[in-house]
Amino acid sequence: MTTITTRTVEYPADGLTMVGHLALPAGSDRRPAVLLGPEGTGLSGVERRRADALAELGYVALAFDLHGGRYLGEPEEMLARCLPLLDDPDRMRGIGHAALDVLRAEPRTDPDRIAAVGYGTGGAIALELGRDGVDLRAIGTVNGLITGRPGEAARIRCPVWAGVGSQDPIMPPAQRDAFTAELQAAGVDWRLVVYGGALHAFHHPSVDHTVLPGVGYHPRHAQRAWHDVVGLLAECLPVTG
Repeated sequence: MTTITTRTVEYPADGLTMVGHLALPAGSDRRPAVLLGPEGTGLSGVERRRADALAELGYVALAFDLHGGRYLGEPEEMLARCLPLLDDPDRMRGIGHAALDVLRAEPRTDPDRIAAVGYGTGGAIALELGRDGVDLRAIGTVNGLITGRPGEAARIRCPVWAGVGSQDPIMPPAQRDAFTAELQAAGVDWRLVVYGGALHAFHHPSVDHTVLPGVGYHPRHAQRAWHDVVGLLAECLPVTG
């Protein structure tokens, strides 16, 4: 295991002071970078550990914040914040751009080699950065198969990989079809992996607070989805040297 360094970064976005987690690989050279977005509950130890794992693979990784340093464990509070956010592409883009600016400003980041990967709301934000024409090498989204404003998917300039559970009631077949139809019509290089028997947030280890119906952890598919994300990065954003 390589030696990595981590630090907390604060930055303004969406009228809040966001508190992100930056993980840096060993060395002093510039490296490809990954912007990592959390589920709607917000940044937690799960995303911090994923950022650390990416740094161990040689990437600069920033796990970004959604809620001003808070983790919204109560479903009602989370939905009250996230549903309006998911209906407002400009707000999502603002949160994404603010985090992206922090990542680009890091001296270890190669600003020409950045990917965005997100889960749930964080995945929707990654997609909105692509629809906003941001120069990304890859976009990965798990549980965040959100369609955008008409025609804007044509501005996505990189491959898109998406993962979803077959039994996810929040991202049902009709939503999957609308999402893939949007990307196909825009000429995007896209892939969709459906994980059999998995619910929404299947990638996220069980938590000790109340969760919404249709949400559940699936250890095997969680590991497979992570391997698929790493494979996407290895294909589109390889670490060299």
